[in-house]
Amino acid sequence: MANMTDCLLQFAPFSSALDTGFWHKLSENKLNLYRLDDKPKEITGYYYNGDPSGMPSRLCLEFDAFDKSKGIPPHCFPSNGTLFNTNTVDDFKNFDKKILLQDAAQQMWDDIVSGRAINDPSLLSKFLLLTYADLKKYQYYYWFAFPAICLIEGARLIGQPVLLDQHWAESKVDSFKSAYDAFSKEHPGIGFFIIKELDDGFSLSTPKCWKEYFNNQKKVSIGFCDPCTLESNPGWPLRNYLALISYHWGDSLDELEVVCYRDRTREGKRSIGHSVVLRIKITSMKEQTVCPKCVGWEKNSKQKLAPRMVNLSSSMDPARLAESSVDLNLKLMRWRLMPSLDLDKVAQTRCLLLGAGTLGCNVARNLLGWGVRNITLVDNSRISYSNPVRQSLFDFEDSQAGGKLKAETAAEKLKKIFPGVNAVGHEFSIPMPGHPVGTTDEAVERVKDAVVQLEQLISSHDVVFLLMDTRESRWLPTVIAASKRKLVINAALGFDTFMVVRHGLKKTKEEEQIKTTEEVSEAEGATAAASAEPKTTNILNSTIYGHQLGCYFCNDVVAPGDSTKDRTLDQQCTVSRPGMSMIAAALAVELLVSILQHPSGGYAPADTSSKDDHMTSQASSPLGLVPHQIRGFLSRFHNMLPASIAFDKCTACSDTIINAYETEGFKFLQQAFNEQGYLETVTGLDKLKEDINMVEILDFSDDESV
Repeated sequence: MANMTDCLLQFAPFSSALDTGFWHKLSENKLNLYRLDDKPKEITGYYYNGDPSGMPSRLCLEFDAFDKSKGIPPHCFPSNGTLFNTNTVDDFKNFDKKILLQDAAQQMWDDIVSGRAINDPSLLSKFLLLTYADLKKYQYYYWFAFPAICLIEGARLIGQPVLLDQHWAESKVDSFKSAYDAFSKEHPGIGFFIIKELDDGFSLSTPKCWKEYFNNQKKVSIGFCDPCTLESNPGWPLRNYLALISYHWGDSLDELEVVCYRDRTREGKRSIGHSVVLRIKITSMKEQTVCPKCVGWEKNSKQKLAPRMVNLSSSMDPARLAESSVDLNLKLMRWRLMPSLDLDKVAQTRCLLLGAGTLGCNVARNLLGWGVRNITLVDNSRISYSNPVRQSLFDFEDSQAGGKLKAETAAEKLKKIFPGVNAVGHEFSIPMPGHPVGTTDEAVERVKDAVVQLEQLISSHDVVFLLMDTRESRWLPTVIAASKRKLVINAALGFDTFMVVRHGLKKTKEEEQIKTTEEVSEAEGATAAASAEPKTTNILNSTIYGHQLGCYFCNDVVAPGDSTKDRTLDQQCTVSRPGMSMIAAALAVELLVSILQHPSGGYAPADTSSKDDHMTSQASSPLGLVPHQIRGFLSRFHNMLPASIAFDKCTACSDTIINAYETEGFKFLQQAFNEQGYLETVTGLDKLKEDINMVEILDFSDDESV
């Protein structure tokens, strides 16, 4: 060791050591908890006095630094910190660091003067952490400060530092180790102590036993758990410990013996002999009326007083990085615009897309944008050369060699866009009314398998999107979804028109036995005169509840049939203006998200306010209105929000159809597929049309007789 007699004692500063998990947790807290809140946050770090030689004095922060209940690792010592996380890089640069350190020093000085630090020595070890997190690039700017109060005249060495095993005999070292073990068991996590030598060993205690131990002695021994590994210098925690001693007992001391306690285990053998013993002299700060000078800002890797930066984008798992980035914009919505937005509900929604063409591709992309993690696509066709320019998940290579299967290819492309999505494609045809299935056993079994597969898919998902080309292909999913009480979003295109509609969500069978509160109140409030009038339904300026809404087929008085028969090419293809599918797909997904955010979910009422009253009505969903239908007219760049009540003779969602499906199963479906007019007969539509025709004949006869 170099000759250091009668020179100022120098202390080895802390080096910050932040685990990657700390930055992940900070990112999570910034997005989900702090948002724009830049108020100070309490965090906890720790240091260790058992590092091997050559290691710097480290103050460590891990992922659980934000949770004070987690405690610290065994044989480590806590350091309480304050996090100042700024919202912009300019805030980080312009933060008044001098004032920040002075305030921390003043608080520590108050703890010393008041005696709080005597009762709780952990108050002597604190840190500040100033940060800015760039969550788009995963770059983190940070600057640590380890506030340390400077002694008025410093601490002067008396003699050279010596190692513990050179200062004491081996038996005495072992006795001291036993005494420390007893102290640490009684005071876990306390890294500051006083030492009293006894005839048969040592006794260690906290500083609050100073008078009991020393009784105005001029030479006393103290110790602290030292994170430093240098042979001639103590670690940073000693600075504030000496400030405490200087203020309260410095006027009675001539010499202070300091044991820089280092406890290392190597190859299963524990050793404390490399601990350092110092003899120093300090002056009293009893007369100090203001907080002394304070130091503590950490130097960067170039040994300059400047912040540090860590870039985690290259070290993070790409899939995990993508998952965090996908949610970034969504979570930013909750900072200012919509704090009540429930993104977890959206992400956990399982979506079934029937149709992987123009609408299906665009709906899938919009669902990804909203963070939906589970998407299943069904389609029976292959990608043709005309598809990629309109169907956003496909490219030219997908259309070659006969074309790839649409559903499976779309699922693969979704995974390439975002590896975190659970996307699956199924290739099969959905049986349709007006399209006979054949009479052979093989044909019947094939159709039955398709029905079973569709039933299983609808059962295992929360939302069904109907995105097919033909009207009749939407019938079977509508029936099954209505029976299983699943939410259905239907999107259909014309040349320059589109319709997006949510099907009414039937109540469960148990709920159907109980009238809603609104219906009961309405019934109790009806007058005798009103009850005598003919029953009519007026939906103008009223509310239609979610379970009362109609489906895609409710406005039809004919059952779905074969819409491709005797059609020319332009009639067989979906010929529409190219932007129509993107508009309709976006509205379909936005409608779903609005439904999910509504307190009543799929039972949310539809606003039927006349004219443009809906533009100013008080919305009960954070995202605004939850309409029944959106009908768009691109030729006029105009949208309408009509709503309609479920038709009791609907060929898809009426109680008659649902009961027939639930009781007769495939037998009922087979008749619907094979027999033209069967659904009209079952629902009574045929009789309704006959009655209408008869009224027209009678009206014509009455007119002629006048």
